[in-house]
Amino acid sequence: MRTSRFLVAAALGVALLSGGAASAQNIVAPERKPAAKPAVAATPAAQKTAAAVPGDKPVAQHRGGRIPVYLLRGLMNIFSLGMDDLGEKIRRRGYPVVVSNHTEWQTIADDIAAKYKAGWSGPIILIGHSYGADAVMLMGEYLGKKNVPVDLIVPFDGTASYAASANVRRVLNIYQREYAKQTRGPGFHGELINYYVSDPDIGHTSIDKAPRLHNMVLSRLGGGAPKPAAAPAGAAPTGAAAPAVTPAGASSAPAPAPKPSGAAGTTAPHG
Repeated sequence: MRTSRFLVAAALGVALLSGGAASAQNIVAPERKPAAKPAVAATPAAQKTAAAVPGDKPVAQHRGGRIPVYLLRGLMNIFSLGMDDLGEKIRRRGYPVVVSNHTEWQTIADDIAAKYKAGWSGPIILIGHSYGADAVMLMGEYLGKKNVPVDLIVPFDGTASYAASANVRRVLNIYQREYAKQTRGPGFHGELINYYVSDPDIGHTSIDKAPRLHNMVLSRLGGGAPKPAAAPAGAAPTGAAAPAVTPAGASSAPAPAPKPSGAAGTTAPHG
């Protein structure tokens, strides 16, 4: 009797253990689904990629603007404020304008070259007074070494003579001192005008401010020939010579320019 009860209890225990194990297996190792990743907002780049259709061409982006007209002042920014006035007149014609000091010429030239090679549009025009006049001639040569064409250079009474480089199309040199005449360099086939100003009321520190000379420069922005400015109403003619191209090897020369007081005629009293 005891044996039978023992066998029955043993059988019940085996049954309970089997059911419990099955239940535990179902709890510990159920079939799991991969956890969903949190949604991330698409970035603009991802949106463009998702919207792209195979075979589509990328939309060209505007890479630059218009190269400004650069005007360079002379010594210490004191004697060349006419560059600011002329710059404002040029700006009114619709050109972007940058006025700076002559000491910045190489940095500016590097910036011009970078803009040109990046596809910026517009003619490259350089204008300067005194040391700024020297600087724009140096800029023309420097840009030539970088294969950058220059449309127009206008020096106002520089302190030395420079040769126009082959990459320059036009030079309008406005001067009063013989040593400030510009010449033709190797390979230069453009237009060179040395315009001598004999007006006794215009000196080195005022030549950059003369309205009639500004008008001459403004007439050149579009490529037209310079026109001698008319004398003010009621005033006697100043005797300024008409602008003329100086051919290579020409024997004729403008009247000797007055030398600055106290100067030997080879250097400028100021820039």
